[in-house]
Amino acid sequence: MEDYQNFLKEILISKDDLQERIAELGEEISRDYAGKELLLVSILRGGVFFTVDLMKKISIPHLVEFMAISSYGAGVRESTGDVRVMLDLQINIRDKHVLLVEDIIDSGNTLSSVIERLKARHPKSIEVCTLLDKADRREVEVPLKYRGFNIEDKFVFGYGLDLDEYFRGLPFIGVVDLEKYKPVD
Repeated sequence: MEDYQNFLKEILISKDDLQERIAELGEEISRDYAGKELLLVSILRGGVFFTVDLMKKISIPHLVEFMAISSYGAGVRESTGDVRVMLDLQINIRDKHVLLVEDIIDSGNTLSSVIERLKARHPKSIEVCTLLDKADRREVEVPLKYRGFNIEDKFVFGYGLDLDEYFRGLPFIGVVDLEKYKPVD
């Protein structure tokens, strides 16, 4: 894999802007869930960076759990629509306030499927917190309570978002220059 700078079109959201907005979200979540049993469910792999930083900014006691969901085939930039649970929750969510933490929502299809599966487990509530929202691509409405940033329909990577599984560890969100980027075979 070549250096990301060879196909970085622009930095869409800087490290400082990310951290500032995450702090604001943490304060808002802390207020809204004060006195409630809050369970953060991080959607792996992309959501883990956002989840870790968000947890540091939530001032109330909370639990964290992880799910791995797949709706993309290898090398595919569009969801296949076939949602598979690769790693399920290990704890009972009955009567808990569940906050799904996601890196990006575009069509909403995958997240809608996850929400329906979790509702069958009888949580007290299910809400969604996403770092990035591509609302223009929405095909299915999801109950989006917390949003870091609205973004246009651009191919983005960094801060948990991968580019052929690489570059998740970048501290910013970048836009891929599709004229220069050649996908890994």
